[in-house]
Amino acid sequence: MKAPRPEHTPQRRWLEHIVATDEVGQTVEQILTGSLGISRRMIQKLTRSKGILRNRKAPFLGARVRAGDVVAARIAADEDAGLEPVAMQLDVVYEDGDVLVVNKPPFVLVHPTAPEHRDTLAHGVAFHLQQQGLRTKVRPVHRIDRDTSGLVLFAKTAFAHQRLDRQLRERTLAREYLALVHGLLADEAGVIDLPIGRDKQQHSQLRVVRAGGEPATTHFQVIERLKGATLVQLAMETGRTHQIRVHMAHLGHPVLGDRQYGRKGVELISRQALHASRLAFLHPTSDQPVSCEAPLPQDMAQLQERLRLQLAI
Repeated sequence: MKAPRPEHTPQRRWLEHIVATDEVGQTVEQILTGSLGISRRMIQKLTRSKGILRNRKAPFLGARVRAGDVVAARIAADEDAGLEPVAMQLDVVYEDGDVLVVNKPPFVLVHPTAPEHRDTLAHGVAFHLQQQGLRTKVRPVHRIDRDTSGLVLFAKTAFAHQRLDRQLRERTLAREYLALVHGLLADEAGVIDLPIGRDKQQHSQLRVVRAGGEPATTHFQVIERLKGATLVQLAMETGRTHQIRVHMAHLGHPVLGDRQYGRKGVELISRQALHASRLAFLHPTSDQPVSCEAPLPQDMAQLQERLRLQLAI
């Protein structure tokens, strides 16, 4: 499902399942967790808010179902956004009633990390949802660094969030990046499988490759070799803090413009040359594949062209 952008896709409020003959005898809870794919944590919340129905009546979770029963769960409800909506121009790559994919510019936080942060991407998404008449929390499924550009996935409902978060944890939600890195990589492709942890020598937020760190795996493939730099496509199996930046710096090929890891090419670009270029996931309600892409932003594209021309001299 490539990115046509539906403008007025209504948000589904309830998810329904008609019990089949081979499901007879299962409990309502088993239908919810199995056929409807709802987490037990969400079931607890729905039970408290009368958000589960069997044939339009509140059921006992342990009740046995019969063929033709309709089991329904409320997947969207009015709730406070959790932050102040702020009018902001969003580059929406894909949107429907359940999910929103935004191409984030550099120098913008995905969500506030301090009370004074009032112009994050999440604030803009809150305004975007408000303009659609939706009263819902802002739910980023994943995050990228402030100075990294590219695709960020938001869930519009708690149900969509728990389904997408499961894909993230099970590593079936694919995320690919493009980076301009220092130097010329010798290999065309490879896998970096090195643990990452906090830098114990520096009391800061910096990460390093070290024994005892968390497992981290990054796949890379060379796209183009330039003057003193390489354009690389990267995919992460894991999602450790600063993973790509730490792994590439450890290889001796730090991301250009990265002022924390390597400090190579800081005179060439005003931020790390890292862009979240592709997202692929299964839609949380239809289970259909969705794939979104975002081309290189202007600053990285201009640097790529400049280094390409220098190579030709």
